[in-house]
Amino acid sequence: MSIHIAAKPGEIAEAILLPGDPLRAKFIAENFLENPRLYSEVRNILGYTGTYRGKRVSVQGTGMGIPSLSIYVNELFRDYGVRRAIRVGTAGAIQEELKIRDLVLAMSASTDSGANSFRFGGRHFAPTASFSLLKTAYEKALAKGWLPKVGNVVCSDMFYTEDPEEWKLWAKFGALAVEMESAELYTLAAKYRREALTILTISDSLVTHESTSPEERQTAFTQMMETALETAIS
Repeated sequence: MSIHIAAKPGEIAEAILLPGDPLRAKFIAENFLENPRLYSEVRNILGYTGTYRGKRVSVQGTGMGIPSLSIYVNELFRDYGVRRAIRVGTAGAIQEELKIRDLVLAMSASTDSGANSFRFGGRHFAPTASFSLLKTAYEKALAKGWLPKVGNVVCSDMFYTEDPEEWKLWAKFGALAVEMESAELYTLAAKYRREALTILTISDSLVTHESTSPEERQTAFTQMMETALETAIS
């Protein structure tokens, strides 16, 4: 048992979905997994293991932001042998062509976080998705008639920034959307030689100021969930 996850050895599958919201983890487990079993509720960050199409899959909440996700992903990779980790989260669009509820596959993750600057002694690491997961997710989404957008996302350390217009610089260089965890997930996957991917649903737009409700963010973004599950078991 690790410090923050109460699962016993063998209770977590090699393939795992990582929503930031623990209630999204609960929703996925109860609506998509067969025979889901709660293996951890430490700090109300819920984790479940069940089966999807006959294959074991886990789903673990991570909380919001790089520091929180880093705790759970380190422990999942190091202590529980997770091999494939797929973040399923929400993001704010910073390109006009991205609409509410669009599906985004994060090929890479730029960041304003100091975590990797500290980790690499001021050098710059390029956090990148696992190509095999990215390719599989894209194909699975297309097979269902969905057209995901693929590209760079911005992993921000601050939700409430001092400069509310700073997203426009990232947008100028082609970044698709802003979220808060992917740079750390991809970096840790590289460190531990594991596979990782972030699949996002656009929940709001910094361009048009449209947004979805908290309830929608927990339960309505099923295209993202299905794509992640199909990818996890492939």
